[in-house]
Amino acid sequence: MRDTLDASAEAVTRGALARLRGVETLESAYDAWLELRLAHGATRLRFQEERERLEQQGSFLVGAVRAAGQSRAAPTEPTPAAESALVAADAPMRAFLRQAEEKLTRAREALAKDEAEGEALFQAAFEELRTTIQDRVVRHLAAAPPRLRLLLRKVGAARAILHVERVSGDTPVLLLYLFTGRIPSRHGFLFDDSTEDVSLPPAPLYAEEGVAAGEVRPEAPALVARVRAPGQVLPVKGFLPVFVPRPEGGEDFFRLLQRGPVMEVEVAEGPGFRSVLAREESERFAGHLLRLKLEGRLELEVEAG
Repeated sequence: MRDTLDASAEAVTRGALARLRGVETLESAYDAWLELRLAHGATRLRFQEERERLEQQGSFLVGAVRAAGQSRAAPTEPTPAAESALVAADAPMRAFLRQAEEKLTRAREALAKDEAEGEALFQAAFEELRTTIQDRVVRHLAAAPPRLRLLLRKVGAARAILHVERVSGDTPVLLLYLFTGRIPSRHGFLFDDSTEDVSLPPAPLYAEEGVAAGEVRPEAPALVARVRAPGQVLPVKGFLPVFVPRPEGGEDFFRLLQRGPVMEVEVAEGPGFRSVLAREESERFAGHLLRLKLEGRLELEVEAG
């Protein structure tokens, strides 16, 4: 069983890395990453099941030996000779238990060693995948900056709604790195509208890369903290985060939330987000994108309607 687990980890990591190195596209690299992530979870589960099996086996043996000892009825009036006979009869049972416990201890140690070695293989493969994806993103950005079309819709004299035309292909991955310096955990993150609860909108985070299952729906301040936190990977879902500087210092947190054919620009406010922007907010957001354009890092078209 342990040899099978160890061999499985080696085969899976080798296969994922071979696919990563064989095709130079971002999507194929993310496919290999997802495959590896799923295999890692399955392998950890099998190691856990093997640990539980060994614990159950040890508990069963101890109980069986105890029951065997209790089945010998002690004499009503024990004599020294009878007590010596009982002790002699228990000696083989104690030796059997000791040998069984030693065997189980060796099995647990071997399992722990195999698990550590398998985990090291997975972590090394994950590191190569993340680094390779980041290198490819940097090369793509240098060769062809992503293109955005910003649409302004006025709401009265002092407010506006901003939309960005829907992007496709590798562009969401490139934009996330451009805006945050981090790669997403999934290639199709921007268009993923799946939800674990149909009564709730899609969560803004995936339960991976350090995000627990109960942390996928944070309020705006916690989401901002998650995006600001250091790290190579950002497990966001359904939106692009953008930090826009304020004239007086500090930054406002905007997000481009995917809504069908467009992405709607929202700004963090209190526990949530607001899509109707003040004129100053909309101008500052557009100015931030324009600055990226002037730096040669983004192709931008602005349309006022």
